[in-house]
Amino acid sequence: AAALQRLREVFDIEELPPDVLPSKKPPQFMVDLFNKVADSNGITRAPGLLQGDVVRSFEDRVHVDHHHFYFDISAMEKGEQVLKAEFRVFKLKRTRVSRSSDVQHFCKVEVYELLESENKPQKRRLITSRLLSLYTEGWEVFNVTQTVSKWVGNSSSNYGFWITATHVSNNGMEHNLVTFAKSQGASQDSRNALLVLFTKSNKWRSHSFVLPATNCSPYHSASMRRRPRAAAAPAAGSPVTACHRRELYVDFHAIGWSGWIIHPSGYNAFYCRGSCLFPLGGSLNATNHATVQSIVYTLKLSQDVSTPCCVPNELKSLNLLYFDDKQNVVLKNYKDMVATRCGCH
Repeated sequence: AAALQRLREVFDIEELPPDVLPSKKPPQFMVDLFNKVADSNGITRAPGLLQGDVVRSFEDRVHVDHHHFYFDISAMEKGEQVLKAEFRVFKLKRTRVSRSSDVQHFCKVEVYELLESENKPQKRRLITSRLLSLYTEGWEVFNVTQTVSKWVGNSSSNYGFWITATHVSNNGMEHNLVTFAKSQGASQDSRNALLVLFTKSNKWRSHSFVLPATNCSPYHSASMRRRPRAAAAPAAGSPVTACHRRELYVDFHAIGWSGWIIHPSGYNAFYCRGSCLFPLGGSLNATNHATVQSIVYTLKLSQDVSTPCCVPNELKSLNLLYFDDKQNVVLKNYKDMVATRCGCH
């Protein structure tokens, strides 16, 4: 239990989310984003692909009114900094042709911040507007960073967004010719509106474990550290394996987390094992300090010096796509999670 609690701390999971997979489907945008920044094992493809280290997606909670969109962002961590916020809505294709004979095929779409409850939509502030074609469909993305940053600082000011569509024709002004996709109640719609926040966490999530120098060598027992004048050596007949990388697979299903982690199903963290005995060859990626330490140890110049340690000297970050405890889909980047190279230090 203590080990699992420690693992939750490493992954920054305060409350274990409920098991919702495979019945609940994540937004396709978040799955595509994961595949863009990470390989199938969750390992970061290249640095700088992700803005910030957390991406949170919130689905629209209003299922009746086609103008009103509301997102519960209370899952944000205290002190989490919003770098960018995107309001993503799917514009439906207009099938009914306007009775007017004009060739004006565009409408003006305006996105407002509601300043009061949805029952009083007249109190609102314009955030952005654009012209859209009446007869095409697809995702529209609006930058709402300033508004959402205000909501994060004061959650009581979040009444959601209000969208209007206006078409100017020869017959005057027509409203609401364009509609945006909505999920109907409990049923999931892959085109349901999303609020996506790219943020920077306020927590330092590096939990690197540094082995004590007295323990780092598999051939260095306590008695060896209090060695007499003769240098300690492995038992006769036992092979001396030089420092190298070995597999260490973390299986989320075995841990019991597969009901809420979308990708990956597990990952290879790797670990380092082996001796750092003199002479340290170039393949051991030894530091100058480790080389000197191994020489001092071999020449028995100090009673207290042990051999250098075989430890990771290059680490990569891991990306996790999961449902949080409020069933929002989150993509998080965790630094220093995968050992890619070992060396003597």
